[in-house]
Amino acid sequence: MAPLARRAAALALTALVLYGVAPAIVEVLGAWPQVRDLKPWWLAAMVFFEAASLWCLWELQAVSIGTDDHLAVATSQLGGGALGRVIPGGAATAAAAQYNMLNASEDVRRGNIATGLAAATVLQIGGLCVLPLLAVPAIVFGLRVPHTLLETGVFGLVLFIAMLAVGFGVGRSEQALRWVGRMAREVSCRLPGDRRLPADLPDRLVAHRDEVVDRLGDRLVAAAGAAVGRWLFDLMALVTAIVAVGGQPQFSLVLLAYVAAQLLAQIPITPGGIGVVEAGLTATLVLSGVSAGDAAVATLAYRLVSYWLMLPAGLVAWVIHRRRRAIAAPAAP
Repeated sequence: MAPLARRAAALALTALVLYGVAPAIVEVLGAWPQVRDLKPWWLAAMVFFEAASLWCLWELQAVSIGTDDHLAVATSQLGGGALGRVIPGGAATAAAAQYNMLNASEDVRRGNIATGLAAATVLQIGGLCVLPLLAVPAIVFGLRVPHTLLETGVFGLVLFIAMLAVGFGVGRSEQALRWVGRMAREVSCRLPGDRRLPADLPDRLVAHRDEVVDRLGDRLVAAAGAAVGRWLFDLMALVTAIVAVGGQPQFSLVLLAYVAAQLLAQIPITPGGIGVVEAGLTATLVLSGVSAGDAAVATLAYRLVSYWLMLPAGLVAWVIHRRRRAIAAPAAP
């Protein structure tokens, strides 16, 4: 009865959260006519940036696992990611599904899957933690969201170089890692509740860094670049959506809004953070200076390419995965 009771409680909590954010969901979905009126090149640019983000993620996982079978990595990530978007459990469900799909692939060493995915996750978290650090120079120089598509591309290139430089600086400096751990610990102590980070967090960060370095070796540079690109291109998809609706807020506020949205997406209360992300991202974009109507349009456009488009893509990836297994089965001894 205990597992059944836990599932019932989880479903009740999910329904309650969806009920609470229902007005925000309705407002965002009501912006669909305005999304259809966006210029086609803006939508194409958003799809391009999201595809580039996915490619970086696949490259990161392939390098971390140590396999050249990029198709197996891509299909497993898309299939697992789609499953995590429709079933409560979020990242845990997606990771378990991807592990099982990779484990069934012939050209992937099974002993490297778990450790490789873990190393890729650590680098992804590190890349996400680097993003807020860029808000400081953005505030100092008063950077705003670009005006045109060309400026957006140049802006993304500059951000990539800056993120890579900051990431390597923090990753190679043990003092910087320990400082980040201490700051995170102090912030958690000031938050309400008992969810405080462990006191040995700085030591854990250094230990994880050393494990990733030992695991990847000479492949660390490529993996770090892919981890940076994974978040940067996804961020540029959101920036493109904001530019498409004519918004020009402070980039530092958009950056913090994006990080908040990514953290909300990790909450396993609703599948893929649906509803929670829409409500949180719309509200934070309004705080950054985007009008309420434009924020709803930008949020819906961004979620279309980063969330809803991944569902049919995951189905196609699962079909390709099953087809590859069926073809490889007769050749197996």
